[in-house]
Amino acid sequence: MTRPTILMTLIALPLAGCAAGPDYRPKGASELGVPSAYSVEARQEAQADLRQWWAVFDDPLLTRLVEQAATQNLDVAQAVARLRQAREALVQSRASLLPDVSAGAGASRTEGIAGQSGGTSSFSLGADVNYQADLFGGVRRGVEASRAQLDASGYDYATVLISTQAEIARNYILARAAQAQLANARDSLAIQDDNLEIAGFRVQAGLVSSLDQEQARTSRAQTAASIPNIEASYNNAVSRLGVLTGQAPGALKGEMQAARPVPQGPAAIAVGIPADTLRQRPDVRAAERSLAAAVAGIGVAEARLYPSLSLGGSIDAGAPNLGGIFDVITGRVFANIAQTIFDAGRTRSQIRSAQAAADGAFYGYKQTVLTALEDVENAVVALQAAQRREREFTIALDAANNSAILSRSSYRAGLADFLTLSQSESALISARNGLLQARSDQATALIQLYLALGGGWDAGTIPTPERVPAPSTPGQN
Repeated sequence: MTRPTILMTLIALPLAGCAAGPDYRPKGASELGVPSAYSVEARQEAQADLRQWWAVFDDPLLTRLVEQAATQNLDVAQAVARLRQAREALVQSRASLLPDVSAGAGASRTEGIAGQSGGTSSFSLGADVNYQADLFGGVRRGVEASRAQLDASGYDYATVLISTQAEIARNYILARAAQAQLANARDSLAIQDDNLEIAGFRVQAGLVSSLDQEQARTSRAQTAASIPNIEASYNNAVSRLGVLTGQAPGALKGEMQAARPVPQGPAAIAVGIPADTLRQRPDVRAAERSLAAAVAGIGVAEARLYPSLSLGGSIDAGAPNLGGIFDVITGRVFANIAQTIFDAGRTRSQIRSAQAAADGAFYGYKQTVLTALEDVENAVVALQAAQRREREFTIALDAANNSAILSRSSYRAGLADFLTLSQSESALISARNGLLQARSDQATALIQLYLALGGGWDAGTIPTPERVPAPSTPGQN
């Protein structure tokens, strides 16, 4: 090593503790535009444990299907694969902090030309060490970015998991609601078959014109026409449940065949305060980690402005026989410092690009936070609206049922025309379906609220770098 090189090395080594670029600082709630309270009426006391929110519906099949998401859903499996990739990226980044070591050995034999003897043999061993000193923290910033990206991938996994759990629950609600709608339609169809028969008898008896019979046929056909659409909706929901649990579309049709009522959860749940969103929602935490990775990227780019120091050495041994291979050992040590003098502004442009990426990551983070608050408020309002609709439809159903009974009795007695009967029974069908839809919407809004609050996960559900699940597909390592 030359004297100038030694001097430059001694000057640069004290700088090895420095790290280029800004240090990441988490953003406060005020910087993200988070208000102190929600703008809608909601229970803002501390949230209950939301990790297994689906249990509040008290439906064993629903519980089993939702819990299958973690192990059988293919979107979740893809998120796990991305998490494994992020883990390996961190391993690769950390490897840059350590020296590269290589070794080699060789043997050769040289024979004399034809008719001569005296061939020679030679054996050699060698080892090389190369190390890129992280004087200005560019490598450490890269490790920092990789660590944040791994964290973000973990939260992305949790986001996919809870979204899948919510989608399974929603489709389960849709399937049960379709079963109830089918039951309503078939009950109505049976009544209208009876009305059509009565109208036919009255026409034959000359008590009424054939208009009554045609109106009865119309009502009966319209009700029958609604059944195929309901059956299609039921099939779509059950097929979706099969795919969401990693199975063929028809895999769950046998289990879902027996009709069950639409599951109902609690009337209200505590939503906490808006600031809770910053720690409860995995998508918000993923966005925060992406911002941290982007800030670290500024340091990676900025470190390229400064000198780079390479250190290395090698050891070699050689002899004509193996027994004496260590008799003569030679070695060398070297150091090299390089500095970019002119690159037409490329490095500074890369720094500005990294700063722009960090700005964009901050705006994305803030947008994710505000969208999360919007999701909570919309879900609260949707739940309250569905509950009000249920109360009104309960009253409407009671009145429509009484009206239909009276109209049917009056028509059979000849005291009311068929139009009155048809209108009262249409109102009854509408009230039944309205009440059913309100209950279905209430359950769906409750699921949406649990999702908006970040329910269905905790830190224990995210595989850590040390226990990222191994792939299950044959042929992968």
